[in-house]
Amino acid sequence: MSAGELRVRRLDRAARLPARAHDDDAGYDLCALHAATLAPGDRAMLRTGIAIELPSGHAGLVLPRSGLAARHGIALVNAPGLIDAGYRGELKVLLLNTDRTERFEIAPGDRIAQLVIVAVATPQIVEADALAATPRGEGGFGSSGV
Repeated sequence: MSAGELRVRRLDRAARLPARAHDDDAGYDLCALHAATLAPGDRAMLRTGIAIELPSGHAGLVLPRSGLAARHGIALVNAPGLIDAGYRGELKVLLLNTDRTERFEIAPGDRIAQLVIVAVATPQIVEADALAATPRGEGGFGSSGV
């Protein structure tokens, strides 16, 4: 398999294959296999009905859909979800309804997340007594201002 293709196995006949809405999109939409209802504050693991074969040296990142977040407060519990190249099980999406008052209905086939495929660097780990100095140094959270 080349890095130019993504092999996808449909685990259920009703499953939709990942697809991009536009040619320039980085993410492939992942769709719900079954209907679900998320009450305010609820989370659920939704099946997609597909498994993928990532090219060696790559990983899949499952990311939220910005429209669902903006309009309905739907987030991913573990964003980004990480799919390793060796994983061959079903892709599942952990959704969270952050809305405090409105429930969210999901129908079979609804786009619930997106999959972005990235190259992964795996450098050799070398223990060091010191690290190279940088202008930022150890400045962490909030160190660059408000």
